[in-house]
Amino acid sequence: MQISKIIEPEAIRSVSSISSKKRLFQEIGDLAASAYGLCPVESFNALQEREALGPTGVGRGVALPHARLDGLDDVRAVFLRVEKPMDFESADRQPVDLFFALFAPADSGVEHLRALASASRTMRNKDICAKLRANADMSALYAILADSQAPKAA
Repeated sequence: MQISKIIEPEAIRSVSSISSKKRLFQEIGDLAASAYGLCPVESFNALQEREALGPTGVGRGVALPHARLDGLDDVRAVFLRVEKPMDFESADRQPVDLFFALFAPADSGVEHLRALASASRTMRNKDICAKLRANADMSALYAILADSQAPKAA
């Protein structure tokens, strides 16, 4: 699944700092509301519930918070870049500054897993993460993410 199919330019934001996971999930919920019309409270609650099962920090400054929502037709993504990394209880205990959040329909199975795998592959790429960290401009961040899995000409 290509990242460009699940994220819109309006679903990307760069902020200077976030003080807590709660505030982060509020920010992601607000961004999902403005980009996709999702209910920010439902998004926040779903992310909190999923995170209670175990931290979604995957290491090397990256986290992949995700949740399922009723009333959603397709997988949607939100990307948040934080200038001042924060503790996120990641597996490697490193602070996190890149958050790629996914929202999937409540009844999705394979599509949710494909999107999560695609996001994981993209965010494991050191070069892509370096470019994301070096840019604060939303259109540049979108271009980096959208091009991350674009088919390359032979």
